Amino acid sequence: MTEERALAFRCEEDWLYGVASLPQQPCTRGVLIVVGGPQYRAGSHRQFALLARALADQGIAALRFDYRGMGDSQGEPRSFESVDADLRAALDAFFAAVPSLREVALWGLCDGASAALFYAAQDARVSGVALLNPWVRTERGMAKATIKHYYRARLLDPTLWRKLLAGRFQLRAALSSLRQLMGSAQQPAASSAATLPERMRSGLEAFNGKVLLITSGKDLTAREFDDLAAASPAWKRLLGAARVTRHRLGAADHTFSRRAWRDQVAAWTAQWVRTW
Repeated sequence: MTEERALAFRCEEDWLYGVASLPQQPCTRGVLIVVGGPQYRAGSHRQFALLARALADQGIAALRFDYRGMGDSQGEPRSFESVDADLRAALDAFFAAVPSLREVALWGLCDGASAALFYAAQDARVSGVALLNPWVRTERGMAKATIKHYYRARLLDPTLWRKLLAGRFQLRAALSSLRQLMGSAQQPAASSAATLPERMRSGLEAFNGKVLLITSGKDLTAREFDDLAAASPAWKRLLGAARVTRHRLGAADHTFSRRAWRDQVAAWTAQWVRTW
């Protein structure tokens, strides 16, 4: 039987709040769900709550919590790039609540995946990271992904042509938006090593544990990441390593909002945690 236990713990000067989903006999690996922002520990359409319970049903303890400044937690709001202290405090509380834990995986969607990669190599307790539709957003990258994956698909959509023929499509506004995107897509790539994709890659290079990568087929954030990874020899090398398990849900949206997609993500996650 699964128990859900409310946890309150300190992060520097503030109190943070979370919910642990605990099996009767948890295995030695747990999952800390890293919330993407801005949202709280339940997640979109209760995604994180349902995931935690599904993992607990498989014998895997899971904790979901609110960063400082989000949900019920105290403090000032912060971005995904400034939550290392929050993650460390949550792991401390998780290990205290589940004495059988020996290691954990960080599970993050979107910029939660980015936060997980920034933190993972700093904490020896973290032996795995699950990255879902990772956030590697740049203006240039998003513009290219939108042109390649959105506008091309729209041109093949019969609905668009019916609207055009009926005069119900704002062609001038669409062309203006496309011109702006093409301008952004043609900008020179940033030369700084401090760009978000480079920092994400550095985080993955520094982390020696197991990696689960799950991407959606109907999500521009995922497509931007896929395009980046396909164009970069360094990303190809990292994601082609034996320690990386990859899955793709071709019909899924950004948050895996349908039950079948959510259940598949939970099943893949549980199998990965139990067998790596």
